[in-house]
Amino acid sequence: MKPAEVLICRATPIAPDPRVEKEARALAAAGYQVTLLGWDMSGEYPSREEKDGIVTYRCQVKAKFGRGLANLAHQLRWQVVLLAWLLRRRRQFAVIHACDFDTVLPALVMRGLFGKKVVYDIFDFYADMLRATPRRVIALIRALDLRLIGWADAVILADDARVQQIAGSYPRRLEIIYNSPEDSPAAAAESQEPPPVNPPGLRIAYVGNIQQEKGLWELLQALLHHPDWEFVLAGFGVDQDRLLQTAGSLPNVTWRGRVPYQQALEINRQADVLIATYDPAIPNNRFASSNKVFEAMMLGKPLIVARQTNMDQVVERLQMGLVVEYGQVPDLEQALARLAADPVLRVQMGKNARRAYESTYGWPRMQARLADLYKQVL
Repeated sequence: MKPAEVLICRATPIAPDPRVEKEARALAAAGYQVTLLGWDMSGEYPSREEKDGIVTYRCQVKAKFGRGLANLAHQLRWQVVLLAWLLRRRRQFAVIHACDFDTVLPALVMRGLFGKKVVYDIFDFYADMLRATPRRVIALIRALDLRLIGWADAVILADDARVQQIAGSYPRRLEIIYNSPEDSPAAAAESQEPPPVNPPGLRIAYVGNIQQEKGLWELLQALLHHPDWEFVLAGFGVDQDRLLQTAGSLPNVTWRGRVPYQQALEINRQADVLIATYDPAIPNNRFASSNKVFEAMMLGKPLIVARQTNMDQVVERLQMGLVVEYGQVPDLEQALARLAADPVLRVQMGKNARRAYESTYGWPRMQARLADLYKQVL
């Protein structure tokens, strides 16, 4: 029998997109024929690319990141282009794996017209991500999204705390697939024995989305008083230029820019402590564990997070890091100073983190969950 053909849709260029790519590899390993489709806003990426036997197509719909209703026009253009692409190639796939709200509507149209199976993978609940959109518009999007959840054949959430976030919806099938990284041989080897203690000082790392609410400005303020601490920063985001204006004046900050995912993991592996102090006023931060939690687990690194986020409960329960008050520079500085002064504590927290990855949160377990869910859908 010919393997079922799966199309994973994502409103990014998938260059890289770690969760999309590892889910694609997991489905391919389970025997499915997998294709990826992304949105290239910049027009800088090839329209077709093949890697590890998986083809990625990109729709080049020019747009710029905006906020609020400034996003509406190019979001509508993307929806039209995506639906047209799906209609033209409708015979080439049986399942549409729609990532987030901005790909699920065209996917469900294909379900209604042609009986395609739809797996709705919610990385972040869209209505709770909107930063500068009128409340009435947010309420409409929320109500629509909750209705769409019930129309999909299956729904995936990236954290069990997000079940509360989609309260009022009625998914037919629901699975939790944590955003754990695939295991690293280097990390697995290091977890078998205590890593060497670094020289005096502390190496801190953050690789990810650069936004005001990520607590990065507070970290820069703490670094002012500790020239022996090094901060390695990488990623991209809407507030990147503004952050770099501040970071550029600090000699103990190293900027790496946008890096491939494996390089991001290597930056984190070389750090003494990872940081994910996100603003709890943002609903998504209260309902989800950041990728940083699972990366810290896999790498065996202590993690500092902000209180009143879902991450603080995980970190405290597993004793894999420290919790601080968001926006409070003295609190953050004290936590970092404690880890700088106590390398034995750092090693123990890292071991606790790695143990959690191996026993509960590791990607091999998530890969098996994904394969089982697809068996149910098909």
